[in-house]
Amino acid sequence: MFRSPKPLSLCIPRCVIRQHFLQICEKYTHLHKNRIEDDHNGKYRKKKENHEVFLQLHKSRGQHLLTNQRVLDSIVQKSDIRSTDTVLEIGPGTGNLTLKLLEVAKHVIAVEIDKRMIEILNKRVAECGFEHKITVINKDALKAEFSEFDLVVANIPYNISSPLLAKLLFGSSTFRSATLLLQKEFARRLLANPGDSDYNRLAVNVKLVADVQFVMDVSKRDFVPCPKVDSSVVMIFPKDDVPYKDLDEWGAFTKTCFTKKNKTLGATFKQKKKVMELYKLFNRRDLSEEEKSADGCSNDRCNDEDGEVKEDCSDEEACDQLSGLDTGVSNFKDKIMAVLKSGGFDDKRPSKLPNTELLKLLLLFNQAGIYFYDQARPADDEFLPN
Repeated sequence: MFRSPKPLSLCIPRCVIRQHFLQICEKYTHLHKNRIEDDHNGKYRKKKENHEVFLQLHKSRGQHLLTNQRVLDSIVQKSDIRSTDTVLEIGPGTGNLTLKLLEVAKHVIAVEIDKRMIEILNKRVAECGFEHKITVINKDALKAEFSEFDLVVANIPYNISSPLLAKLLFGSSTFRSATLLLQKEFARRLLANPGDSDYNRLAVNVKLVADVQFVMDVSKRDFVPCPKVDSSVVMIFPKDDVPYKDLDEWGAFTKTCFTKKNKTLGATFKQKKKVMELYKLFNRRDLSEEEKSADGCSNDRCNDEDGEVKEDCSDEEACDQLSGLDTGVSNFKDKIMAVLKSGGFDDKRPSKLPNTELLKLLLLFNQAGIYFYDQARPADDEFLPN
């Protein structure tokens, strides 16, 4: 069967197209007439005045420089940057994206941990006459304090995606949106909906406080050095009104539910270990003596604050207390099951539940005096798991 010939542009090998883009952006990516060559091992040779200087890029730090000008332009365009905006950029590298941000924003705050990158960035910014529009912070982005900003636009290093996203969304900073270039797999999990195979605690926790939109995919061939995986650009819009204010409680609750996301909630909350964990936490909260008595916890003399039998009790007292403890745990388990059944959640699976349903269940537990966050322990460092 006759087939029409492919357009000429489709016949050009990708390597030729990539080389063409690199040549076009040479005046942006190289200082003066320096030429940077990729030896595919993260090493770059910069030739100038008959001597060579090597710049080693560290993949462990996520140092993959985006070189595709079309993608860079699209990121800036989709970010909807206003002329009055201050933009926070994390990991600017040598400044490929930074220079484009400086063209449209009022000010850019660039946070970069590598002093070598900052040296190149500063020279390129000076060449373009943008020194008055940029503040460069030489710190770890996870430890740095950010001044006020309106937007985040960044090619985030893969190895800090989760903790950095948690810092932005659950920290004290307020901003209009964040346009982020992330590892494709991470972005897919961030965008997942109930019923999707990628739907997990990451998506649930982020969607409590923000809306997430897909922008575009970016090929790994658009980076130097080339990473092992493709990337995606997403936009995140923080919500003005978060439906549940206690984020520590929400994080502890979702961690319990999504430990086995495809198990029914009834099966998850019937586990002896989980029942005992919640029971001890229940006893540590400031409950009235009447509430404690109703759950078999009235014997305080031989029972410590965690519901355990004290070692200095006599054998007879210990036996009585163990019996009371068993009764208390059994009653508490019945209480958990009653909450689940009252909302019709006992046979439902977390992987199928949207945030509205999960929030409804958490409120039912709280109303029954059942809480998940242990204030005596440090806050969960994995609020946004990788």
